[in-house]
Amino acid sequence: MSGTLFVVSTPIGNVADLSPRARELLARAALIACEDTRHTGRLLARCGIEARLLSLHEHNEAERVPGLLARLEDGDDVALVSDAGTPLLADPGFLLVRAAAAAGIEIQAVPGPSAILAALAVSGLPPYPFTFAGFPPRKPGKRESFFRWLGELGHTAVLFESPHRLPATLATAAKVLGPRPAVLCRELTKLHEETLRGTLPEIAAAIGERARVKGELVLVIGKPVETPFFA
Repeated sequence: MSGTLFVVSTPIGNVADLSPRARELLARAALIACEDTRHTGRLLARCGIEARLLSLHEHNEAERVPGLLARLEDGDDVALVSDAGTPLLADPGFLLVRAAAAAGIEIQAVPGPSAILAALAVSGLPPYPFTFAGFPPRKPGKRESFFRWLGELGHTAVLFESPHRLPATLATAAKVLGPRPAVLCRELTKLHEETLRGTLPEIAAAIGERARVKGELVLVIGKPVETPFFA
């Protein structure tokens, strides 16, 4: 009998958010495939779990998949985790899950933290329908096209961004989408958690006044503000 591939969500900041089921699965899995062995090793050490880790990231996932499938087919349970939150969502794991599904391996989710859903839940913007768009492109031209595409959706969008690219991304979003309502969540569930609310131009201006931005960032963009029927 083959093993099971468990897709395990891990904390996005607060270690207390690791569920009892996730702890139990990580403790008994024959192998844990993780984005960064050092990061996951520290999490396991804090939980008193012995590390049995194999790196699985964007640069080696394709070459790791055959070996992991072999372990699963031999009966080993494998846990898949990312550095934080739910795997596959702007994180590695899709190639492994797709290959396991094609091979008839049982796949189970161990739900838990997700920065996408956490930001959406606290945003105060329409929660559905929504589109998660990952990270915006780095090049200015492609970034403008990206936000034009988002603008055509007509509903809430959620995206990630890195601190050093945030000012340029906000400036482009404000230019292309105008004064749409938006919420910027920084360091969700961590000590210095912060939520900025306003229009895209207002948030872009507020970030532009800061000498430096740190931490994990999630940007939630609402649909255009509807003009009242009796304007």
